[in-house]
Amino acid sequence: MLRPGISQKRAATLAALTLATLTACSGGGAAHPPAAPREGRASGTGAAPEARPVQVAPSGAPACTVTDRLIPSCGAWWGLAPEIFTGVPVDEALRGAEERMGSRADIVHVYHRGKELFPTEREIRLARDKRGPRLLLVNWKPSMEHTWAEISDGAVDRRIDRLAAHLRRTFPERFFLTIHHEPENDVVPGPGSGMQAADYAAMYRHVVLRLREKGVRNAVTVMTYMGAPNWAAKPWFGELYPGDDVVDWVAMDPYADGRVRDFDGLVNKTRPEYARWPGFYRWTQLHFPGKPVMVAEWGVFERPGDRSFKRRFFESVRARMGAYPQIKALVYFDSPHAPRGDTRFDTEPEARRAFSELARDPRFRSTGVPRP
Repeated sequence: MLRPGISQKRAATLAALTLATLTACSGGGAAHPPAAPREGRASGTGAAPEARPVQVAPSGAPACTVTDRLIPSCGAWWGLAPEIFTGVPVDEALRGAEERMGSRADIVHVYHRGKELFPTEREIRLARDKRGPRLLLVNWKPSMEHTWAEISDGAVDRRIDRLAAHLRRTFPERFFLTIHHEPENDVVPGPGSGMQAADYAAMYRHVVLRLREKGVRNAVTVMTYMGAPNWAAKPWFGELYPGDDVVDWVAMDPYADGRVRDFDGLVNKTRPEYARWPGFYRWTQLHFPGKPVMVAEWGVFERPGDRSFKRRFFESVRARMGAYPQIKALVYFDSPHAPRGDTRFDTEPEARRAFSELARDPRFRSTGVPRP
């Protein structure tokens, strides 16, 4: 069943375009049964794009600016989800991570669910830090008890309205909002489940439109995918997208597991058994060429047999970011207890040095976070 914002004609056109594009990028191939999520491979589908120089304002030119959708005119935002799964309050965690990193983050990524109101007092203090403001990236799952279909039918409207009132009262600044990130592995195919891909799209639309109806005008919306080939190969993958009118940025959450060698392989994960998938960044440029791309979570797992891997990976990010001009934000997931390993950036001195150099790269320092 088609959902609001996607006509039958548009859905058919997108489906045909997706098949034609993916076939052209790969030379065809049938999808195999999915493997575990968050896996990818640094094999290329076509040559890697050429890195471009850092975009900065030339001498005498107007300073770099920020649009109303928080798109920097020069470079990209640098962000952190700091010390996740440690139990440390977010303000203390960010201060500790920034001290370890040797520089400040433009974006701080925080997580909320259900009835929780956001931003919290701690988060507001981080956003309004007198030493320099930060942008909040709020990751919200509106309900853990209701299906997506139930949410789109109004099951948590009072909760949404209460949040809208809190936002209007406490936080007029612009912030990033992603709703139920990484929905792929929560999809339950089949009529009546309430958790089909189209149900997700309808839920996302309902939440955004309800917030707007209740006066929230400062939320910059982000659609966050896993970005993994095994999920992208699902026949329902294209149905997850809620519509251009409710999505400002498109995001991925890729991790450097044993299949990924470098930054190119991270943002364009491909796998031989899913030959029609061109990689997430390529896919965004085929379908959403005008939208900014965010790497909303990324992390590099420890490799006990290769202690220098993190250092080399961080160096590859610095060397290759210029090849992906639509990536306008990079937000690292810093955790000793990530679900599949340790993603702390400073587990080795050389890794910490490389990460600190990456954080201080002019690409991430060319546009300042606007003050409220």
